[in-house]
Amino acid sequence: MKTAWFEDILSLIPAAAFLVASRVRHQGPDQHFPYGYHRAVTVAFLCAALALFCMGAFLLFDAVSALLAFEHPTIGTVVVLGQQVWLGWLMLPALLWSAPPTAALGRAKLPLAEALHDKVLHADATMNKADWLTAGAAMVGVLGIGLGLWWADAVAAVVISLDILHDGVKNLRAVVSDLMDSEPTTVDHSGPETLPADVERRLRRYTWVADVEVRMRVEGHVFFGEAFVVPADNEDLAAKIERAVAEVLASDWRLHDLVIMPVTSLAEPSEQRSKPGLASRGR
Repeated sequence: MKTAWFEDILSLIPAAAFLVASRVRHQGPDQHFPYGYHRAVTVAFLCAALALFCMGAFLLFDAVSALLAFEHPTIGTVVVLGQQVWLGWLMLPALLWSAPPTAALGRAKLPLAEALHDKVLHADATMNKADWLTAGAAMVGVLGIGLGLWWADAVAAVVISLDILHDGVKNLRAVVSDLMDSEPTTVDHSGPETLPADVERRLRRYTWVADVEVRMRVEGHVFFGEAFVVPADNEDLAAKIERAVAEVLASDWRLHDLVIMPVTSLAEPSEQRSKPGLASRGR
């Protein structure tokens, strides 16, 4: 029950981080943060993941220690309407009542997280969706104590803490990858994001583009990117680049900023990108 209570408290952290980041990320660029405050979402994601990881590790250690120490927990009684009632009978319906609403809330949040491209909200939804496991494990522990199985409570706590630790490790790996500007992935981290390829295909449709290479990074819930273009026609190139940037940015709300850099060749991109050239920035 103690571990289940900690898990319920922890489930508030991603939600609170999402609400705080949602207020901060909409602030415009300023002198100190010329790219805006979009990474506030990533910072919130880091806070939530780190809290889950640390608490999951602590609770696992606490549960395993109790198991190895052969601790025999007891559940007392309470007087209800003049009758002695085992507290376990009160714990079981409370646990059973708490599981369905949080699981349903988690399922409702998942499509919103994908629509908003918000990994903090997705982590919160994942925790809510899996809360039935916490309630079920806690109920097994309570019933085990009632049946005289002293180890059932510790085993249930191990199951709950492993679930918390799994969420923490998964989210911590994802947020570190985002901070390292790795290849953008989908909100659920199931695969690479298709937006860079979509932008590259869109740029290839222009008749003045001979070849193009696109790279992107995620900052919070939006994308920043660069496109290295080999022009087939240099006439009025600056105007063409400006129109292309405006059209590409308008194609997907998640694409916040795009730089188009004309280069002579993509054969050696690392050398080409180090040279100065013409660029056009988005919003």
